[in-house]
Amino acid sequence: MNNIDEIYRNINDLKGFTEGYLNYLARLFAQFDASCMNALGEEFEDARARGSALFVIGNGGSASTATSMGNDLGFDILKKTGTDAPFRILPLTDNVSALTAIANDVGYEDVFLHQLRVHYRPGDRLLLISASGNSPNILKAARWVRSQGGRIIGFVGFGGGEAKALCDVVVHVDTLPGEYGPVEDFHLIINHILSHWFQNKLRHSREGV
Repeated sequence: MNNIDEIYRNINDLKGFTEGYLNYLARLFAQFDASCMNALGEEFEDARARGSALFVIGNGGSASTATSMGNDLGFDILKKTGTDAPFRILPLTDNVSALTAIANDVGYEDVFLHQLRVHYRPGDRLLLISASGNSPNILKAARWVRSQGGRIIGFVGFGGGEAKALCDVVVHVDTLPGEYGPVEDFHLIINHILSHWFQNKLRHSREGV
């Protein structure tokens, strides 16, 4: 039984479940080792300075986080900072025609791999988002980028899975298996932390503050 199921078993109304869920998130935040965040920020900064792309991949809820990152770290930062060098952050989750063509013609495990084979260039980075760290399409994409000498950023949960060892920088939300909601909540918060950090940093740099 994971922590979310345990919370439900010990309460009898939605108010109590809400409080238990939020308290569990607070525990995850408290135990999170934020020392990875500077390295994470440096990866983004370096990619931006080089004009390199950051390709983002994920399945299910993680796909929605990938899409959010494309907006929050792409257009939103461009709009709010006026920078001449925005992040080139490209979710590979959003092209329905490409996803369905690859899945239909080759197999779902290749939906990210073949998009990378088309678009990836030396110096680009892959950002993988996976609660389990074991999704076959995530692993195939990461191994291919590694074979090209590329750098990989990982947002993972549970025990980290096979993906964790493939990453140069890892944001790991350490939970019991099956706790998708809290892991996905946490990953989306990391996106918002990055977004607000770079909004302020780039705006202040532009204004000479």
